Amino acid sequence: MAEVKPRPPVRFREILDSDCAELAEFLAKGFGQPAKYYLQIMEAQRCHKTPEGFPKYGYLLEGEGGAIVGNLFLIASAIDTPGKRSIRCQLSCWCMHPDYICYSTMLVMRAMRYKNVTYLNLSAYPDRWPIIRAQGFEKYSAGQYVGIPALCSLRPHRNHAKVIKVEEAQKGTYEAFERDILVAHKDYGWISFWVATPNRSYPFVFKPHMLKGVIPGVQLLYCSDISDLARFAAPIGLHLLSLGRFVAAVDANGPIMGLPGRYFPDKKPRWYRGPKPRLGDLAYTLLALHPEVY
Repeated sequence: MAEVKPRPPVRFREILDSDCAELAEFLAKGFGQPAKYYLQIMEAQRCHKTPEGFPKYGYLLEGEGGAIVGNLFLIASAIDTPGKRSIRCQLSCWCMHPDYICYSTMLVMRAMRYKNVTYLNLSAYPDRWPIIRAQGFEKYSAGQYVGIPALCSLRPHRNHAKVIKVEEAQKGTYEAFERDILVAHKDYGWISFWVATPNRSYPFVFKPHMLKGVIPGVQLLYCSDISDLARFAAPIGLHLLSLGRFVAAVDANGPIMGLPGRYFPDKKPRWYRGPKPRLGDLAYTLLALHPEVY
């Protein structure tokens, strides 16, 4: 009968500022990205406003001698909607030393112990989909829709909408938290603007990137409602075109009516556990905080 090896001793704890350099090296070995990449993630988390009672960076697992043998980043954000504030936590950069893989689910469960919180996994590789399903995650976005909003400028346009700068919107035409989102994401370096109508200003945030490495495009990070993207596709498309951006990638569960393009199922699906999030809101996630994450 084979001898059953005991589990190696471990200690769970929060990630501290003093762990960042060692943790970056651990992640570099585990994922193959340079350590600088992970130091940038941790710096973005350090500057991010974390709700009280949540860790600044996430959790790690210490093995023998205090060596880091596992980690999980947790990006906690307060999310406002009209009349309500909720907490959303994104799980990211989950990495385990092979000798301690038996503790991996335990580490995730430790990170997800908070109640009434929406947990997100936005970048799980296909080989991990069965694992995160077993942890209680479900898809809320099944794929990506790649649209060409500028094509809508060829259609008759009757809603008197125009793109304006963040600071140009008139008070009373937007929610205060919407302006906060636009200001914050403009400071991150992303394309932030309002689409203004006579009665309302509608917020939009896009992150520039190259689709397939060659096509200048954007990823939608925030809007009030996905239907607004199709509704205001003409002014949005012309504005993006003026910036040299031709296509827009959007989290979606199928084609977006009114927006010319193509739907790609199983492309960058987004997962959640807890209260279901809505499409069109990736504000304050790692995609927004880090320039190289898509």
